[in-house]
Order: sequence, then C-alpha cells, then structure tokens
Amino acid sequence: MTEKSKYLDEQISKILQFWIGIVLLLAISLFLLLGIMDYFVTPENFEKFGIYRVSISSVLAFLYYLNRLKKNRNYQYIIITIMVILSAVTIELMILQLGGHRSNYYAGLNLLIIAALGLIPYSLPLSISVASVIYAIYIIPILIFDKITDIPVFVSNNAFMVSTFIIALTWRILTQKTMLNELSLQYDIEQEKKKLKHYSDELENLVSERTKELNKSELMLISLFENANDGIMIMDRNGIILNVNQKACDMHGFDRKALIGVNIELLEREENKQLFRERMERILNYEALMFETQHYRKDGSKVFLEISSKAIEVEGHVLIQSFHRDITEKKKLQEHLFQSQKMESVGTLAGGIAHDFNNVLTGILGQVELMRMTDGLEEKTIKRLNIIESAARRVSVTISKLLGFARRRSYEILPFDINEVIKDTVKLLEKVVDKKINIRLELGDNIPLIECDVNQMEQVIMNLIVNARDAMPDGGVILIKTGYVNTEKRMPDIPPYIKPGEYILLRVSDSGCGMPEDIINKIFEPFFTTKDCGKGTGLGLFMVYEIIKDHGGYISVKSKINKGSVFDIYMPASDKKAPAFAGRPLAFRKESHETIFVVDDDEYALTFIREVLEMHGYNVLAVNNPISALDAFQRISDDVALVIMDIVMPLMDGRELAEYIRLKKPAARILAISGYNKYAADKNSLRVNGFLQKPFGSGDLLLKVRQILDLKDMDIAIN
Repeated sequence: MTEKSKYLDEQISKILQFWIGIVLLLAISLFLLLGIMDYFVTPENFEKFGIYRVSISSVLAFLYYLNRLKKNRNYQYIIITIMVILSAVTIELMILQLGGHRSNYYAGLNLLIIAALGLIPYSLPLSISVASVIYAIYIIPILIFDKITDIPVFVSNNAFMVSTFIIALTWRILTQKTMLNELSLQYDIEQEKKKLKHYSDELENLVSERTKELNKSELMLISLFENANDGIMIMDRNGIILNVNQKACDMHGFDRKALIGVNIELLEREENKQLFRERMERILNYEALMFETQHYRKDGSKVFLEISSKAIEVEGHVLIQSFHRDITEKKKLQEHLFQSQKMESVGTLAGGIAHDFNNVLTGILGQVELMRMTDGLEEKTIKRLNIIESAARRVSVTISKLLGFARRRSYEILPFDINEVIKDTVKLLEKVVDKKINIRLELGDNIPLIECDVNQMEQVIMNLIVNARDAMPDGGVILIKTGYVNTEKRMPDIPPYIKPGEYILLRVSDSGCGMPEDIINKIFEPFFTTKDCGKGTGLGLFMVYEIIKDHGGYISVKSKINKGSVFDIYMPASDKKAPAFAGRPLAFRKESHETIFVVDDDEYALTFIREVLEMHGYNVLAVNNPISALDAFQRISDDVALVIMDIVMPLMDGRELAEYIRLKKPAARILAISGYNKYAADKNSLRVNGFLQKPFGSGDLLLKVRQILDLKDMDIAIN
C-alpha cells in the first residue's frame, strides 16, 4: 500500500468514526422525540411503541460507546450496519402494527436511508447493499404478514421510498467522490508543505552559517531589503519564492508567509504563463531581463509591474533576484492620455466636418422648403421632397451626435414641460416612422417641469424612438409614458442606485425583438452598434446616456428576447415655472422693407437666405466673402438695418468682421450664423445680437430677424 493510500485510509476511518457518532446520536434523539407523535397518531400503541423506542435507543447508545473505543474502517462499518438493521427492524415493527402497507411510518425508513447514505462515507457497493437491506426489511414483512388492500397507497409509498433510495445513493456517490478528491488534494497539499518547509529549512541553514561573519552586513542588507521602494523577491531556479520584502507583499496583497514557498508562476495571468517560462529560461542562462507584466493580487485584481530579474549564484546555488515596480497608476495615466487624445481627435474631426455639412444642409433644406411653397406640385414631387428632407435631417442628427460626443455643443438649461417636447418630437418623426408602427402616448397630467436643454431632450426622445423603430422591422407599438415618481418611497421597480427625490419618469417601450443580457451591458458604450454596416453610428444610445447623466438624471433598460425593450429615464423634477416666450408668429409680415446685408461664403446657404428674405419684402444685399463685405458695408452702412453673417469664413472670420462693422456703425444689429453650435453661448464676446445654428428653416430665420430688428435702441449696443 502506498503512502497516499495509507493516508486516505486513515482519514476515511476518522471521518467514518465521527459521522457514525453523529448518526447514532441523531437516531437516539429522533427515536425518543418522535414518541410524542405516537401519542397523537396511535394512542392505543403509545405504550408498546414507547418500549420499542426506548429499547432501540438503549442499543444505539451502547453502539455509540463501542464506536468510541476503536478507530478501524471495518469495525466502524460493522457498527453502522448493526445500527441500520436494528433501526429498520424497529420501524418495520411499528409499520406492521399501524396499518402495514398503508402506514405513513414508512417515512422513518426514508429518514434512516437519508442519514445512513447521506452522512456515512460508504463505498458504492456498500451503499447499494445498505439501501437494499433497508428496503427488504420493509417490503418482505409487508408481503408476508400484511394483506395489500390499498394498491395506490402501497404503490405510492414504495415509489417514494425507492425515489428516496435513488436520491440518497446519488448523493452518496457525489459526496464520496468529492470527499476522496478533497482528501487526495489535502494529502498533496501536505506533501507540498513538506517540500516548502524543506526549502525554508535550506534557506534558514544558509542564513545560519553566514550569520556570525556577516552580522553587520546582513543587518544593513535586511534594512535595505525591507525598506526598498520596489518589491523584491528571491526565488530558486524553479521559481519558488524563497523571500520577499514588505513592498512586494503590499503589491500583491498577501502577507509574507502566504508568498514564501509559492511558485511565482501562480501569480502570472494565464495568457502570460508561456511567456513567463521563456523568460525564466533566459534568466537561468544568466541574461538580465527587464520587462512589464501583470500579476494577480489576493483580491483577484491585477497589478501592472515593471520587473528586473537576474540569476545569481550563492554558495553554489542558483537563485533569481527580482525587483518589482508597481506601474499600475502609470498605465492608467497612459490609458487616460490615450483615450483623451482619441476623444480629442474625434472632436477635432467632428468639429471640422460639422460646419461644412451644416452649410450644405442649410442649402438643401432651404431649397426643399422654398420648393414646397410652389403652387400645384405633383404628389410624386412632394414625396421626393419629403425623401430629400428626411435624408438631410438624418445627416443633421448624425452631425449633432458627433458634436455632442466630442462635447463641442453648448447647452441652455431651462425649465419646460416634457410632454410638449414629446408631442413635438413625435410629430417631427411621423415622416420617418413606418406606418406599420403605432406610436402611443400616455402622458401624465399636471406633472412638474424638468430643467434641461430642450434640444438635448429632443435628441434623447428622438434617439429612443428611432432605436425602437429599428427593433421592429415588421411593425409594432412604441409606447411613450410620463409620470411623477417620488423615489423616497422605494418601490421594487425603481433601480436602487437612484438617489431619493422627486423625478419625472419618461418610459419608452417597444414590442420589438429585444436584447440578450450581454448586449444590454454594452448598449451605452460609444460606437457600439448591432446594426448592419452603414445603418448605425453607435453614438445614439451613448449620447442618450451622456445627456441624461449631464443633466443629473438616470437611465435604466430592461429587455427580453422577442418581448421588446423598456427604457426608463428619471429626470429631477423642478419647482420652477416655464419662461414666457413670445412664441413663433403664425405668419410673417409681407410688408417688411428693411435692408439686410448678408455675408456667407457658402453659395447654397446664401441663396436660401436671400430668397426667403426677399419673399417677405426685405431688401437684401448678399456677399459671398468677407473682404468684399468690408468694401460694400462702407458704402451702404447707413441704409443697413441688419447684418447676417457666417462666423467661420476664409480670409477673415466673423469675429473680425463684426469688430469692423461695430467700428463703422456701433449701433448695427448683427445676427451670427454658423454650423458650429459652440458660438451660441458666446454671442456677447462675438459682439452680435443673436445667433442661429445651421441648418435652420425659413421660420427660424424670419423669427430671429424680426426679433433683432424689433430690439429697442438701448438693447442693441454690445459692450
């Protein structure tokens, strides 16, 4: 018999003796305590059954004493077998005298088999034998001494008992296998500990031999070792850690005892282990290496290390000295810098294309609007104009997303009624949502306002509706609901991370295809999309998340495959009142006669602005470059009531042109336009009276023009 087999046999004997004692005590307790049940179930048999219970409990107590005398596997098996047989016979006697095959006392045999096979580490053959004996003790007397009159009860009792036997046997097989594996592992660990102790003893002997002559040097080296700013490890040629300093322990989250004796390879990430072995081979060939790697910490996290390793010889033994420097923070800073640079690149790209695209979109959308004013258009022409407008607005939304992603947009926070924004947005999207999709609104009455940038909230609602539309290619229902929620009263459906307070809940749900859990966890990441190439930017839901977060709100999503998705947005409720706006006039005055000077380097935008203004009675002088504008304004400045100019132009930007116009005519009214939204909040520094973001429609243009022209003289001057 091998050493390992002896060890396993000894451990099983210990376990067997322990659990037999437990089972015997448990059996004694149950036999006596369940006598109370006899009093209520079968009073006529209470005295007789009491004799049975006391008798078997006395025998079991004696067996418990015998079990304590000796520790031997076969001896313990004999004791538990006697206990099982006597207990089964006792229970069977009570069964025969209390209904026989109809008796519910067969449950006692179920308890016996569960205790015997569940707690006693029998081998598989012995487990089957014990189960068979118990069942035989039950069934044979029933068949001999009892007349089977209630077949269903008899069959069900046997079925339950056999099922219990099967479950208990399965339990025993699994637990037996687990126990043997654990004991085997325990033996292996003990052997490894002996090896580790051997290595430790070798190191202690080495230190002991050198103590006298190197006492001072050793104290100095220990001080340097323990107080070094870098982690230091000393290993043997196999990578077993022989010594570590406190810094190395702190880096890995282990104490010294836990690290010493462990192979350093265990600290390496799985994907780095082949590279680790190659490095060890080079180090043992006396090559000094410096490299970066990752080690596991005790809590499961990872630490980035810069390691310098070299093999040294100490009294004929090859050891490896390894210096570890924690560069985790350095790596994080590098990653943050890289991410910032990447975001800045995207922002620069977005800002660069936004102006040009918005100029073009102003011309396209403007011409579509002008063509719609033509009388007698055919239905086919109107449909084509709708397609052109829809495509152009999709481009506008994409540009808006890019600007938002790059944080190039400025926001105006105002209190407003979210229900009105929802209605306007839904009306705007009616042209791009398939007729097979039904958009239902269930908007709460008299709910508080929210404080947010209206355009940003429109973008949130638009993105969620478009996202829901794309999830229902065959049609379905988009349900938009609003309501008041007080999260101080915690409800099961309110996410726990939402701070207590008053919120307006915006819920957008669809009956689409739904999403699996792994997709839900990624949908708010930038550039993540499940749509086909060319059909999605991956910025929509990311922008929704960023906008809601920037405005102090929360967003959650629930989804089931083939059931649909639900997006819940919680926006803080406001007690402020909505600002009073004059509102957009339903019609603009045709009798306007003021002279307006327009400067824009984009011919399409310039043409649109000129035609719209002239259609409404204004005198328009249009110039397509700022240099020509300087000369023209000198000649006509007295007649000009309003200057409309693009901010970003070649040769001279709008800021310089505005400065010149102010010098020439301090009371000049100036309306700035641009594809860059960032100038919206900067109109005072631009020395202008208003700003209009491209692309814009004729209504927006005429309204803004009229507002500035109607300014009182005292409101015109810009400091």
